[in-house]
Amino acid sequence: MGQLDGKVAIVTGGASGIGAASAATFAREGAIVIVTDIDVARGADVVHRIEAAGHKAVFLAQDVTDEARWREVVAETEQRFGRLDILFSNAGIAILCTLIDMSLEDWRRQNAINLDGVFLSVKYAIPAMRRAGGGSIIITSSGAGLRGTAGLAGYCATKGGVRLFAKALAMECAAAGDNIRVNTVHPGVIDTPIWTKIASGGRVGSNAPLDPSALAAAGTPLGWAGTPQDIADGVLFLASDQSRYMTASELVIDGGTSGGSVARRGWVPIKGEA
Repeated sequence: MGQLDGKVAIVTGGASGIGAASAATFAREGAIVIVTDIDVARGADVVHRIEAAGHKAVFLAQDVTDEARWREVVAETEQRFGRLDILFSNAGIAILCTLIDMSLEDWRRQNAINLDGVFLSVKYAIPAMRRAGGGSIIITSSGAGLRGTAGLAGYCATKGGVRLFAKALAMECAAAGDNIRVNTVHPGVIDTPIWTKIASGGRVGSNAPLDPSALAAAGTPLGWAGTPQDIADGVLFLASDQSRYMTASELVIDGGTSGGSVARRGWVPIKGEA
């Protein structure tokens, strides 16, 4: 038996990276997965691969900032599968830019996807989960939701906002006694397609992409970038009953970055050195 047998899950931003890995992992563990994304071709390919492996999934095109589309996605999920048990609110963008150089347009666009999209996802998922008798909501924050990073002030604002939003929402669900848990996952440097977009303000083509392996080697205690599956395994834990006593919690998967810093390999302290 799979950890998610009989469950129905929505995964936003499911066409690539962490979303795609999580969708495949949910399906492998027995869930019916609704994969949503604005990237129709890649999203459909994710579903095709899940089905080819003998599991169940459907793709629905979705802009997470579109409120009307959220009504439709949740309604179609309930109509086709009878329930909603898991929401992985994962869609997001990152814009690398010093704050004084960031345009108001980009500030608002990043907020719309990373914050408004999360707000809308839970606003429409929670009533469906209540009809199903409960559920698990997992929201993708970031290591940037725990500490500041130069050049990512706007992104940090959205991911820090998501972190506390999830905690407050968890308290609302607990007060309602609706059996809905809400937790966040905080990835560090993960080798995903976001790095091909981040250098150009989310638009491919204007700058060279960042290299996650080089970033991780320079700044991550473990010295290497994580994979989407590293995060998907943690998200599976939060989605499953294995985490039934967890809500308002943060699952940090960052190669040790939030714990501190280490000297690079080969460094040997000298007696008396600070």
